[in-house]
Amino acid sequence: MKNIVVLTGAGISAESGIKTFRDVDGLWEGHNVMDVASPEGWARDQENVLNFYNLRRKQLLEVEPNAAHNALRDLEEKYNVHIITQNIDDLHERAGSSNVTHLHGELLKVRSTFDEDLVMDWKTDLNVGDFCEFNHQLRPHVVWFGEPVPKLQHAIEITEEADILIIVGTSMQVYPAAALLDFSPAKIPIYFIDPNPAVYPSKYLEIIKEKAALGVPELSKRLLAEAE
Repeated sequence: MKNIVVLTGAGISAESGIKTFRDVDGLWEGHNVMDVASPEGWARDQENVLNFYNLRRKQLLEVEPNAAHNALRDLEEKYNVHIITQNIDDLHERAGSSNVTHLHGELLKVRSTFDEDLVMDWKTDLNVGDFCEFNHQLRPHVVWFGEPVPKLQHAIEITEEADILIIVGTSMQVYPAAALLDFSPAKIPIYFIDPNPAVYPSKYLEIIKEKAALGVPELSKRLLAEAE
């Protein structure tokens, strides 16, 4: 079976009701992103950071995967599908996708500030005073500004094996995620699903000018038919 690699961003989750990363004014639901998504913000005010992610976690548990998530799952009937997402939600997994790599971490997990490899599932509020087994504060298991992206090399290796590349819900303008395009094999078909694409079509790049919930099911049906 051919390998499909899917790069997803905030746009695919927005159609489930999750707000995109930040608005045009640089604020994330009224917060300066550096106050809630940076090591410096964490050092200044842990309670503020934890409250912010507690609200995000509650919101995530109230929404469901949409047609785009489900259509990517359906591709597994005829293809080896690996999703590389910039999103920290679990909507791909809830839709049933088998292989998901989270570049920026996962909202429903927390980790120790003493040992970053000590990660645990977490669906309730996380508060100051919630400690790991080594008596150190737990923090959201997300990648903040200024922190390394530990799954990047794994994502590069996956992208290098792609036979088909699908980009949905992301402008691919934010690094290091945008660099993944440079590692895809030459001359493979690339599908870019975006209602307002910031790229131009070419011989190997097809643009589908639709929102994710419309464009992904459309493409999924085509690719499944081609695999017959």
